[in-house]
Amino acid sequence: MNLTIILPFYVDLFSNNTTINGYLNEKYKAWEDVMTLGFKHKMSVAMLALGLSGMANLALAEECRVSQANMDRPNGFPDRALTMIVPYGPGGGSGQVAAAMAEAVTELTSVNINRDHKPGGSGSVGLTAYMAAPADGYNVLEHIDDASSAHALDSSKPNPAVDLIPLVISQVTFSQIYIRTNETRYSDWPSFVEWVRAQDGKATIANVSAEGSMERVIMKFITDASDMKIQQISFDKGAPRYGALLGGQVDALFEQPGDVRNFLDAGNFKPILTVFNERPGVFSDVPTHKEMGMDFEPLLRFRGFYVHKDAPSDRVEWLKWAFQRAYCQDSYQAYNASKFMNVIDSYRDTDGAIEMINAAVTQYRDVYKEMGMDVK
Repeated sequence: MNLTIILPFYVDLFSNNTTINGYLNEKYKAWEDVMTLGFKHKMSVAMLALGLSGMANLALAEECRVSQANMDRPNGFPDRALTMIVPYGPGGGSGQVAAAMAEAVTELTSVNINRDHKPGGSGSVGLTAYMAAPADGYNVLEHIDDASSAHALDSSKPNPAVDLIPLVISQVTFSQIYIRTNETRYSDWPSFVEWVRAQDGKATIANVSAEGSMERVIMKFITDASDMKIQQISFDKGAPRYGALLGGQVDALFEQPGDVRNFLDAGNFKPILTVFNERPGVFSDVPTHKEMGMDFEPLLRFRGFYVHKDAPSDRVEWLKWAFQRAYCQDSYQAYNASKFMNVIDSYRDTDGAIEMINAAVTQYRDVYKEMGMDVK
């Protein structure tokens, strides 16, 4: 059996941003496949390395908050093949979390989940396709916090806490700024800021392209608070964004640690700033934005799974159970651990997800108003 999951990503290109997707997309076009294979390989190695005792420790470290081990299928649902639609590439963070969650749900329920990637239109292509799909429970949506920020900016766009039913939020993480480990022009945040100021606006940082996205908003907070000018080089895919830093086409990178885990493990990238209120243990040697004198509340990245609000209630309840319980699967816990998603609490059930989404919408709306954006 298969399940439909649609993943919208807001990654439009804007005319006021520099876009160098051309040769970098060509140069690094195989990276997403490599990263996907690397993810599968690392998962296999992680499972072998952990062993039975390691899995026990992992289960204890992330205690399952869904006590019900089994749930009968309502009237045989699901009884046919389902499809997962993904409006972004398989190598990015959302593509990988969708693959990991799909695998965990299949392990738990024997429901097969096929993924069909449909990127485009800043995620609007995927979200529009999902909202137009039958609300029968066979179609499930994966989304990130960009759905909340999009609704905050334009209330006519779907509200993930109202127009959708959150099944589970399965990842919550913070952002960091990275440089190359072999960088000689600067080595930490203070020296980076000093160097950027001296470049008179010519310094560059790789980032996503969607104006109003979490990444772009935080970078505005950082540049304003640090009194520095830096060009944000826009990419619509993660692989060329990482390749730009690795190849020296940009001076720094804004990203979440899980998405660049391979580069951190390989010693290619080095974090110099953590955008979080306290130092996460695994990055205890990296200063936070507040320690560097920046007084703003950090925006967090979160990824979750949703179903249409008009889906049959008995099917919704089964899907809630399946996705929340799948979060507890050893394979999914190993995946989250491999992406630093166990550093802070990544789990939210339906009620917790609604609370988190509502808070995010309020926070983004206030931020957009302060930035002078046209909030509708």
